[in-house]
Amino acid sequence: MANDLPRFIETDEAGNVTATYVASPTSSDGVCRVDVIHPATKAPWQRLLDIFLPAGFPHSVTVDYVEYQIYDSLQAFSSNIVGLLSSRAVLLSVGVGDADASPTYALLLHIAQESLGRIGTIAFVALYGTALEPECKMYRLLADVFNDFAFVLDCLSPAIPKYLRVVTLSFSSLLKALCGVAAGSAKASLSAHFAQWGNLGELNAKDSSQETVISLLGMWVGSLVLSWVRTPQATWTTLILLLAIHLETNRRAVRAVVMRTLNRQRATLVFHHLQRGHVPTPEEVSKQERIFERGGVLRSADGQTLGFCAVGMPLRDPLWSLAFWDKPGRNAMQTSAKWLKKLVSTMAESPYVLMPLEQSSKHMQLSITLRKDATSGAAIEAWWQALAFAEGWRATKLGHVTFTIEPQIWSVLDASAKSARALLERHRRPLVEAGWNLDNNALETGQSRRVRIE
Repeated sequence: MANDLPRFIETDEAGNVTATYVASPTSSDGVCRVDVIHPATKAPWQRLLDIFLPAGFPHSVTVDYVEYQIYDSLQAFSSNIVGLLSSRAVLLSVGVGDADASPTYALLLHIAQESLGRIGTIAFVALYGTALEPECKMYRLLADVFNDFAFVLDCLSPAIPKYLRVVTLSFSSLLKALCGVAAGSAKASLSAHFAQWGNLGELNAKDSSQETVISLLGMWVGSLVLSWVRTPQATWTTLILLLAIHLETNRRAVRAVVMRTLNRQRATLVFHHLQRGHVPTPEEVSKQERIFERGGVLRSADGQTLGFCAVGMPLRDPLWSLAFWDKPGRNAMQTSAKWLKKLVSTMAESPYVLMPLEQSSKHMQLSITLRKDATSGAAIEAWWQALAFAEGWRATKLGHVTFTIEPQIWSVLDASAKSARALLERHRRPLVEAGWNLDNNALETGQSRRVRIE
């Protein structure tokens, strides 16, 4: 009978054993005993950490989660103290302690700040909303640059003439509003990256708990700092030191994140690795990645600017390059039927079309128009063709792209298309095995257009 009795092992979300149930026979026939064996009790500090860490930690999050959270907590701590210093300066600006101060003035200032902040938020989202997710690392750091600049303006406000304080404090409010929308959106993308088990909601909730504790600590320490720091010289010394800590810990936090999607910059770095016959991991590319990169820039393997390219552009852009004008106008153009047929045949064979634009600057300008059924893989291939074309055109030493040298353009376009397609077909599986997510299109950062041929 003993060999037939079960043994149950109970685990938590991370696979850690929480209890073992062992059945054993007793002296009475047909009766068994079940013993519950618990593992060693966790130390109090471990139980405290469980309150603030996602269930199943560390298996439920990516490996870069811990380093990011450490630096993120440090930056939040310093930011809270700076926030108290700036709040004291703002109170002085609106007249706290001044017998001549007017409540109406303070209220009107508040209305001006809120109005400008909300209008700025709407404008920022309209202009950059689609770029926040693909470029989440950049916007996460940029948000705190905005916030720190706002803190500096707040601390400057008491020394600014009264008639300019409204402008200064309103602009500070605008920067804080931009910080809020950029940081919130970027943080949502980073949380989605960290969540391994579909535990995004719980991860965000635990992150809020962490922020609450850090805010409390920052407030308590900040109250001591306020009591010690009273002179302008001490205030600015403390402020600069804390802002330096804040920005550096933010930079380290963002640098610690290893994204697995291919945005324009990461796709460029991967392209040059593959050209050398090496399949890079996300960790390798993360070390080479710039936090602030120019939008749409095409770079060579040595970092030189080859040109610029926009993804998901309307068909008007390539048609405009092929057009010649009889009468200038916005809604009509004339072009060569041969060129138009070439464009149609390209889109019939490929889910995108890459076209150089007439240059108005020293750098090449390229446009990628995607077909209606284009996938994320097609967008990656299109970007790689843009890089291959830019390199191929530079090798021709023909200078600016102009359609007076039409045969050379089509020749380099055809060669670059074949090169990009072969590169993706050959390395798609190795890239996935290396940890890259090729199913998420992170190359489009504007209002994308799609085209179908009828």
